[in-house]
Amino acid sequence: MAGELPLTRNAAAPDAAEAIRMAVRTARHMGASRLAEPGDAAGLHALLSDPKVFAPIYSLPRPLTPATVAAFIDHHLAERETGIGLLFVREGEDGRILGYSDVQVWPHWAAGELGGALHPSLHRQGAGGRGAALSFAWMFEVLGLDLICETAALDNVATQRMLDGLGLRRLGEVTSSRPDGTTRASLIWEMTRAEWAARHGSG
Repeated sequence: MAGELPLTRNAAAPDAAEAIRMAVRTARHMGASRLAEPGDAAGLHALLSDPKVFAPIYSLPRPLTPATVAAFIDHHLAERETGIGLLFVREGEDGRILGYSDVQVWPHWAAGELGGALHPSLHRQGAGGRGAALSFAWMFEVLGLDLICETAALDNVATQRMLDGLGLRRLGEVTSSRPDGTTRASLIWEMTRAEWAARHGSG
């Protein structure tokens, strides 16, 4: 995660922050995706091993091995217990993992970030944008967040277009830190619950 996130920091009331933590702790599904479990490590590793999937994403473990992906899942399960993170996987009809969603939450700011990717067979079909919209609505409605903050690499044009198209506000650049300690420059967007509701009619 980028240590500067979110840029907008409005302190949540203690009871609101605890409600967000509880919503994270009890979440098991986000739309058609389910909570990632330790037994998903091999399938998730198969998805993430494709450069078209992992290359633009700074928050994935490096190197990507079955062991580091298993630890990635375990880390998110621990985050879920403390109410600050969730990892979901989306399965195809054949049981293969065709996508994942990484939800990071700052309960004390009532804010969160969504990361994730889809299998290349689902690229260029609008599935990413539809999935992101449903996920953002879920984060506002189910987790009770007031703000969503997103980042994308400077050369990740597809994600930039998607976030712009959903109406998130560009706020400049930040430095994102990878799990191995290296960094990258990222563009940053934010959107409040009220802004989302005004544009999309939900949240």
